[in-house]
Parts: sequence; structure tokens; C-alpha cells
Amino acid sequence: MRVVVHPQRGYYRLFFLDGGKVTSVGQVDLAETPKGYRPKDYLSRKPGSRHGRSIPTKDLVAALRQAEVRLTRHDAPWEAFLADLQIPWSVVSLCRTCLLEDRVTPLDEKTSVRFGKEAICMDCAGKEVRRELGYFTRFGKISVTYIENLLAAYRDLDRVLSALQPDGVDLSRTLFDRIEAHPVTETAHISELPLPPEFRAVSGVERLMPVQHLAVGAGLLSGSDLLVVSATASGKTFVGEMAGMKNLLEGRGRFLFLVPLVALANQKHERFAERYGKLARVSLFTGRNRLNLPENRSRGRQDPGAQVVVGTYEGLDHLIRCGRGLSSVGTVVIDEIQMLEDRERGHRLDGLIARLKYLAPRAQFLYLSATVGAPHLLAGKLGARLVTYAERPVPLERHLVFVTRKDKIRFEKQLLEAEFSVRSSKGYRGQTIIFTNARARCHVIAAALGAKAAPYHAGLTAQERRDVEHRFADGKLAAVVTTAALGAGVDFPASQVIFDALAMGIEWLTVQEFSQMGGRSGRPDYHDRGKVVILAEPGGVYSGTQPGTEEEVAIRLLRGEMEEVAPSYGPEESSEEFAAHAVIARGDEGAIRRITGSMVGEMEEVLPELLSRGLVHRRGGSLVLSPLGRVMAEHFIGLERLLELQRLVGEMDDPVEIIAELDCAEQENRK
Repeated sequence: MRVVVHPQRGYYRLFFLDGGKVTSVGQVDLAETPKGYRPKDYLSRKPGSRHGRSIPTKDLVAALRQAEVRLTRHDAPWEAFLADLQIPWSVVSLCRTCLLEDRVTPLDEKTSVRFGKEAICMDCAGKEVRRELGYFTRFGKISVTYIENLLAAYRDLDRVLSALQPDGVDLSRTLFDRIEAHPVTETAHISELPLPPEFRAVSGVERLMPVQHLAVGAGLLSGSDLLVVSATASGKTFVGEMAGMKNLLEGRGRFLFLVPLVALANQKHERFAERYGKLARVSLFTGRNRLNLPENRSRGRQDPGAQVVVGTYEGLDHLIRCGRGLSSVGTVVIDEIQMLEDRERGHRLDGLIARLKYLAPRAQFLYLSATVGAPHLLAGKLGARLVTYAERPVPLERHLVFVTRKDKIRFEKQLLEAEFSVRSSKGYRGQTIIFTNARARCHVIAAALGAKAAPYHAGLTAQERRDVEHRFADGKLAAVVTTAALGAGVDFPASQVIFDALAMGIEWLTVQEFSQMGGRSGRPDYHDRGKVVILAEPGGVYSGTQPGTEEEVAIRLLRGEMEEVAPSYGPEESSEEFAAHAVIARGDEGAIRRITGSMVGEMEEVLPELLSRGLVHRRGGSLVLSPLGRVMAEHFIGLERLLELQRLVGEMDDPVEIIAELDCAEQENRK
């Protein structure tokens, strides 16, 4: 038999065990007598019972003499009492919470969980976690498993509970993982490379960064098509600059650099114009804004015939969809190639690349991305060599905090204030990008955060966006609050990225989108480390049609692997791209099929439907678009939208009403 003695304030609890089972529980006091400490007022009860019966203390002494005695901690009076009776004893570590329920659970390094200043067993820690989870109405099974695994990994209950519903954000307790930095190795000096001397003189670069060095080794300067995948701020843009300017200055043709967003095109244009403006005519081509206001007008000259053209995908695509060819193109750089996976625009980028390959068959094509799934497969589809550099130039911490939606802004304020108060070893303040799912939410968050934060999204005028960009660059803003749609966009050198929402509109982010957005945290020229903080709402949803809850999605995104880029296009997307191909191919059906065959995604066969509806005609062995067919091509409209537009024109006279009806239909289709 064993007896466990648990000192309490003013008395002692005793647990009598037969094997591992508690057979009775006693309570006793010690009184100091001339002979030393002796027991008094001894009560005994059955485990789980509240009522005890009085037992003579001599029976307790007799039982102690026959048992192995263990103390849960040192206690001078009890130790003196046992010494007087010459009863051996030792100290054992037990779960205090179990003792409260008349259970005895030994603890060691493998079985104990830290809880405050003491240790408890894993079962009791699990009960505490489940009790905390009970405060949330919807906590997904994936999340429960994650929390249980977190407890098993950390063996620190306070740390786990602080991630569930913290009073304040303590990032030392919320770390999900840490992506370590890789030391930047010394590479080739730019003078050692076969680059035009006039380019080397203005490039502003002395030694290549690792990914640039790898790209040169893969044939960058000898005309090879490349898919370059490496972290944000690792030097991908200069890969395109080296090839583009070399090909231009050596007479192989013009340099096109294409990006997904107008704001990003503006930034690249400013950089190229400042750096290369004396060597070549640098133009910005973004197409026309829907609102022809002074503040929305482009900052650069819209000249698609310039030697260096920086443009948006749709801006240049509209030009060639209207039948204006591109002459003497030597280099095409597609920045943010992961946009092929974009739900609404991916097919257009895919079609644009195919059309550019047809129009400029001798051009060198370079595709750049920080995050893309199965890059080796994508490289094969693009007909390019793969260059990857997985290491980040600065370490990245990723944190997961479970918090209710109403508390998110409070935590965001704490996080951005803490970050803004710190300066890096390079002398820059910590600044934050907050991603959320809607433009209206951007304004709500920014207003709550005060003057040090500003909203930033495509709904602002160009002048308003430029103002935010300059204030952020000057260190006057602690944070910008933007939509997930700009995740691959403007170059805000932030040290911290906060996810207020894990959705884009009403649809959950993909692993690729999440990685792209989170990867914007931490720049080697500005920061010593990057930080990503996810504020996930347990049970949170943005649409009844999207599976999973926000905290489940958070865990999947943090753990997930990006899938292969293998889009499949429906009739709407396929008919739009077919019409655009027909313009470029000038009706040559074989050329249209060759352009289609060079796309990454799979198109549906739409020609029979277009012929039957009179949008395409066969004439003299060629396919000729009708006037409405040309509308499809020039205005980025697919068959379904065109038919709906025709119907509305027949029913309504007010163009504004027609546009509103189309917009409502689009919103309904997305739900």
C-alpha cells in the first residue's frame, strides 16, 4: 500500500492507494506536543464522497508504518512527524488538479504540462482547453485537433490558452512556425557578366543576388525562357531588367514588362524611367480608367511603341485585341505569373501570354513569381527553364491567434503600435499591411486605427493611392489596410502582415494567395525579420457556400502545399479568349488553334456555338468575327455576358440601369 500526503493550508490530505487505485481519502491536522508533531482530528472517506467519518489517529499511525509514504512537496512538520516514527518517505510530483478529484497521477518530463507556476497532467490540461473551446459556438474539428497537438507539442497550457482568446497579444505565445533566413552568399560582380557597359553603368547593382546568379547560370543572358520563383525582395525584377535591357541595347528588340495592377505598373515605370531613361524611351501603358478624371490619369506617357514598355496585363492585351500588332519585341517579362490562378483574370493572362508568343515568336519570355504551386510542371507548360531560390533573405515568423471578430481591430491596433515603435538595425520603423476581405472593411479598420493608418484599394482614385504610397514610403504611416485583391500588388516594404480576414470577397484564400500576401513581410534592405499574424475567428464564415470555418482555413493555409497551376476554362472564359485569338490570327483557324494549344489552361470547344449564333462567320477559308464578336474581343466579354447584355439592351433604355443589372448578376453568380 502507498500513502500520498498532500500538504494544504492548515491541514493535510492523504490518499491511500492499492496498486494505482485510490481506495480512501483522509484529512488530518498536526498538533505540536512535547513529544513532537502528532496527528489529530483524522477523518476518512471514500473517493468521490463528501462525507467522512472520524478514525482514531492510532489507526493512521499503524497504516503509515506499513505503507510507502510519499509527499507531494517538502513540509517540515510532517517530515518531523515521520522522522519521530522512523517512517521513510520521499517526494513525488503529482497533478494537483487530479488530487482535487481524488485521483493520483504521477508527473515527469514526458507527462507534465506547465500551467502557471505548477505542472498538471495532460488529461487535466485537455479538459481546461475543451472548457475554453466551449465558449466558442463553432470550433471546427480540424481546429480542435490542432489545439490538442499544440498542447502536446508545447506542454504549456498558458501558451495554448493565450492563442485561443488572449486578453492582449503576446506573440511569444502564438508562434506557429519560423522560416529561417539563408545567408546571402557572394556571387558574380556585374562587371564579369556579358552585359552592355552602358547598362552596367546605370543599373545600380554591383553584385548579383543569389536568384539573379542562378538565372544567369540557367541561360538568362543567352536568350533562354525562364520561370523564376523566389521570395519577395529576392531580386526577381532585376532578372527581367538584365535580359530586357541587354536584348534592347544589342538590337534584338523592345522590352515589355507586364504586371497585374496599375499601381504596381506606376511604381515599376518610375523605377525604369529614373534608371534607364537616358538609354531608352520608357513608356507606361495601362489602358484607360473607367472614370476619366484628372486624378485617375496615368503618370507616364501612354506610348505602346516605346523601347521599354511597362504595362498592365489588360492594358497591353486591349491594344492587341483591337488589332494593333507589336513590332520588334525582344523580351517579355510577366511579373506575378501566379495570377494564372486568379479566379476572374487568370484566363486573360493565359490568353495574353499565348497571343504574345504568336506575335513575338523570337522574343525571350521571363515569368516571375514569389509563390507558385508545382513550379516544375508550370515551367514545362510554359516551355521555360525553372529557376528557384527558396531561401528568404530575412527570417519570417508566422503567428496564429484565435479571436472573435469584434476584438480583431483592438488586437490590430496593439500589433501595429508595437511594430511601429521598433526600429530595425537599418534604421527603419516597423510598418504593417493589414489584409481584409472588402473595401468597406478597409475604411472601418483604418478609421478605428487612427491617423497612422490609411485604407488602400482599387476603389480609391489614383491620386489618393499615390498619396498613401508616398506617406508609407516616408514612414508617416504605421499601416495600410488593403484588400486581398492587392496581395500581389504595390510594393509596400512592410515588416508585419496582419490577416484581418482569410477571404477574398466571400471566397477563402488559396494557399498560393495566402503565401504571396504573407511573403510581403520583411525586406532585407529595411528589416531584420518579417512577421505574419493571422487573426482567425473560431466559427467565422463569409459565405454559406464556402466549406470550413476561418480558424480551420487558417490552419490549412499555414500547413498547406500549393497545387499545380492547371486551370480549366468554361464557355464564358473560352469564348472570350477565342474571340481575342481570332483577332490576332486574322481569321486563320489553324493559327487560332495553335495559339489555344500554347495556353496553360484547357479551353472548351466554343467555335460551333459562336458560329451558330452568328458571332463568327466562315468566309473564304477564314473565320471572321461579326461586329458583336469584335465587341467580345475588345471589351473582354464572354458569350454568356454578351447574351445577357443583348437581352438587357432590348428591355432597358438607361445605360446606367443596364450596368447595374449586369453588376448585380455578377455578384449573385459569385455567391
